Amino acid sequence: MFSSSAVASVNRASPVQASLVAPFSGLKSVSSMPATQKNNKDITSIASNGGRVQCMQVWPPRGLKKFETLSYLPDLTETQLLKEIDYLLVKGWVPCLEFEVGPAFVYRENHRSPGYYDGRYWTMWKLPMFGCTDAAQVVAEVEEAKKAYPDAHVRIIGFDNKRQVQCISFIAYKPK
Repeated sequence: MFSSSAVASVNRASPVQASLVAPFSGLKSVSSMPATQKNNKDITSIASNGGRVQCMQVWPPRGLKKFETLSYLPDLTETQLLKEIDYLLVKGWVPCLEFEVGPAFVYRENHRSPGYYDGRYWTMWKLPMFGCTDAAQVVAEVEEAKKAYPDAHVRIIGFDNKRQVQCISFIAYKPK
């Protein structure tokens, strides 16, 4: 319970305090807004984020598996692949290639306990490329892995050897 003197002191504000914050006057009247009535019934014009909005198809749930970073995009071109590899080299990360001959996505087959999944670990292609400074060397290794295992997925990962963590991973090759 509040005392009447505490309530009175709250209600009494000096003119300086009253001018600091404008009192809430409610929502603005619609009549003060300009009239913008749209006659078209196109659903894409209803939502707006400041640009043109288009309806996009949701990714189909069957037949097109997602893997990891960048897998929602179309396959990388050679130029885009070289730029991604250059990025991890500029960051000082060590490139390493991995491949998977079977299903390249995470699945459950051997065990049903929570947290256990098959397909998380791929086979390493050779040793990590310590000291690599050229993206062309990494692409040459990807081509070599594709020749050896044409039906395998190949991914490039980048390790930070100071923090001992994997910092980047993306699919470099998907078999057709």
